[in-house]
Amino acid sequence: MPASRFVVGIDLGTTNSVLAWVDTATGDTPDAAAVHVLEVPQLVKAGEAAARERLPSFLYLPAPNEFPAGSLALPWGTGDRVVGELARARGAEVPGRVVASAKSWLCSVGVDRTGAILPWNAPEDVPRVSPLAASAAFLAHLRAAWDAAMPEPLAAQELYLAVPASFDAAARDLTIRAAADAGLGAAHLIEEPQAAVYAWLAARASEWRNDVKVGDVILVCDVGGGTTDLSLVAVGEENGSLVLERKAVGDHLLLGGDNMDLALAHAVRAKLGTTLDEWQFRGLVHAARDAKEKLLAVGGKAKEPVVVLGRSRKVVGGAVRTDLARADVEASLVDGFFPVVPAGEGPRAARRTALQELGLPYAADPAITRHVAGFVARHRDVAPDGITAVLFNGGVMRSDVLRKRMADVLSAWQQTPVRILAGTHPDLAVAQGAATYGLARRGRGVRIRGGTARAYYVGVESAAPAVPGMRAPVKALCLAPFGMEEGSEVELPGAEFGLVVGEPAEFLFFGSSVRRDDRPGTVVEGWPAGELEELAPLEATLDAAGENGRTVPVRLQATLTELGTLELWCVARDRDRRWKVEFSTRQAS
Repeated sequence: MPASRFVVGIDLGTTNSVLAWVDTATGDTPDAAAVHVLEVPQLVKAGEAAARERLPSFLYLPAPNEFPAGSLALPWGTGDRVVGELARARGAEVPGRVVASAKSWLCSVGVDRTGAILPWNAPEDVPRVSPLAASAAFLAHLRAAWDAAMPEPLAAQELYLAVPASFDAAARDLTIRAAADAGLGAAHLIEEPQAAVYAWLAARASEWRNDVKVGDVILVCDVGGGTTDLSLVAVGEENGSLVLERKAVGDHLLLGGDNMDLALAHAVRAKLGTTLDEWQFRGLVHAARDAKEKLLAVGGKAKEPVVVLGRSRKVVGGAVRTDLARADVEASLVDGFFPVVPAGEGPRAARRTALQELGLPYAADPAITRHVAGFVARHRDVAPDGITAVLFNGGVMRSDVLRKRMADVLSAWQQTPVRILAGTHPDLAVAQGAATYGLARRGRGVRIRGGTARAYYVGVESAAPAVPGMRAPVKALCLAPFGMEEGSEVELPGAEFGLVVGEPAEFLFFGSSVRRDDRPGTVVEGWPAGELEELAPLEATLDAAGENGRTVPVRLQATLTELGTLELWCVARDRDRRWKVEFSTRQAS
């Protein structure tokens, strides 16, 4: 496809979603790389729409006749559901009808992510949607806002969606599917911490080279509404110029602003000294979130009101009101989620109850500093002398107090203090960085490297006579050479292969850290012990369109995504059919 005029980045966040864009039609002027954020029209009150840089990732499912006719109108029409600011506000009043944290549910393996399960534990009279449908609703709102304001449709643009670095293959595929369901067509994925670094590069322009030096290791600490994402980026040198290389990513952590909102809600309930039922407590969580965001915002007040609507005789006056002070919020979050811990301590394992309610697999230890300590200790080979700089991202890290505590803890683990890299907006950086990355892929900007530390191979069974008790010999076909850059793809040269479809078959994969000269398509036979390591096999039954047991002649293509996933594409001779098999090179390493 020809290159589109606009390069678009979207942060489909747990708490807020943001769309940023670059207009490539401005040419090679200094403004060519200017990244803009779309002002998204949304309902802020019934009958009142306003444009905001952030679209709260909340979906409200109104009851019949809950709103006056026509009061849900937006510039592009009227719907029967509410997305954005009004949805979040109504969530504090009617919590059983709001879908929140859809992104966290999208990556939960314990539920049917395409099933109508949200709002979770809602009353029976409330309609339900799937995490996939909720995600698509947020993207569809962004698409409608773009199409109403911009000269070309969003579906025709080059689009990059940011996801947590630790999203599994299913969550990544569902994110792509949500984009398709929203009418956005094909979308590329990029890791959120990596997008944050691209945003820093764009914000600092040529000055970033003055902020870091060769040998530096940058910790990207991204604490958002539902997840904590950690990455390490090393600063190197090539031909006299500084280069950046992403060296490590952390585990998937469902730990972030949602946990903090819950902690604040418990603290407010204790302060109220009254009984709240489950419905009211869920409303309190939403109210605590709103108060927290206002208090921690730049220029926020010293205190904000928190109101819980009444529903039972135990609540005098029909509603309970109190104030939440900024000092109390900061103290609760600093000590509870960012405690001072020694280097290498790692997260604590909690005693588990045998029977558990199905839901999101939240991290057991709420101490983010312990998760960071464990992550840094696991990758001591990347940063033997410690972390030299930290880049904060995510709405939680807007707080000066939280940033300072995290930097102080990091500095205490080593001989030299950690430098804080500034210049980005924690709420907007991921979307801005995703768009910047798309521009860099066009050759206009610095690329962050992320080459593989191994070469990867797929096993090909030799055509040989059967021998009792012996498995047919297997050759290893190189798919990805050592150091292959993430975000690149190759078509393997050479002969066709037979692909078994319609019945269970095993894909064998191998890795090697010593065969550094093999190229895509290199065939390795009879290798010495230790030269190739067999990885966990993958069993799959590929669709045969009703012709089970066929062997289809195919050519092979390999793609190494920005998320470290090696995709093996098997393309039929007539190219009318394609099959994909994938595995994570990071887990394999």
